[in-house]
Amino acid sequence: MPTRHVPLPTGQTGAVPAAVVAGVQDWVTSPPVRTLVARFGGDWPDGGTGALLAALDAFSARHWDFRHGRERPDASEPVLDPETVELVLDAARALGLVEPVPPPIGRYTHLVVLGGLAHACLRRTSYAAHLLGGGTAVTGEVAALGSFRPLSAVETRMLTDAGITGCTTEVDALDAAVRAAFGVPAPAEETAEDADHPHRAWSTRTYRQPGGPPVRVLAAPSSEPTVRRAHTADTQRFWAEHVSLAPGDRVLMVTAPIYVPFQHCDALRVLALPYGCGVDTVGVDPDLPTLRPLPEPALTPGRYLQEIRSAIRSMRHLHAALSG
Repeated sequence: MPTRHVPLPTGQTGAVPAAVVAGVQDWVTSPPVRTLVARFGGDWPDGGTGALLAALDAFSARHWDFRHGRERPDASEPVLDPETVELVLDAARALGLVEPVPPPIGRYTHLVVLGGLAHACLRRTSYAAHLLGGGTAVTGEVAALGSFRPLSAVETRMLTDAGITGCTTEVDALDAAVRAAFGVPAPAEETAEDADHPHRAWSTRTYRQPGGPPVRVLAAPSSEPTVRRAHTADTQRFWAEHVSLAPGDRVLMVTAPIYVPFQHCDALRVLALPYGCGVDTVGVDPDLPTLRPLPEPALTPGRYLQEIRSAIRSMRHLHAALSG
């Protein structure tokens, strides 16, 4: 029987800020989060939602940050006793990081595939094509969002094993995934800006498919180019500017289940708040036969703790935007 997930903050079109704040409050004060904090030796913080989020951010930095500024594949894995491992996995499942949930409605203005490591680009794009082929209607466009992050040697080998060559960046992998999943051979439109630094560069390619929505592949610039590459919020913001997102639009985000909570809250902050659109965020269903041949790295307790921390931080940013 599927686990009953703790609901995420609402992405309904026209949701009032108080309803979104209530959703943040309910998620971060839920029994799974409280149990995790206690298990790792923490006392439950006092104060309102803002103070609670700040305290949980600091607590998770001490106990659940295994990246220390590095990319996700370079994170260390903590040594945990079996009872703690079971507790972490149960909490991750209840908080919506494990089991995929289908789109709640059948019709959207836009469908957005969030980029990531090379295997994720393939899996998420394939799942987006599956949703469209299975009856999810899109009246606007499909967009695959990434950056010019260089691929690692491991990613390049994985793509080669999947029969894909010639990719050097994340957006290359997304572009190859779009061509394969949607059967589009070449872009109908293409624009780019090389800039003076890869963190400032951007590009957009639009493919046309007979009988279906256009598919756009974007590489976004960083909002802090001297500090880091473009992150998820940068790519969402860049896409929204290009597509002319409007109040009342309904957007479906596709990612991996482990990232749904944090990327959903990023989308609420970057898209729903400023543009007045609705947002639903779903994770790829790993049991689909078409996805089984595509590799998926092991999801460990450390990775789940890391992404629970990501969700807390994303909710803190969302709460600050709602309260500002």
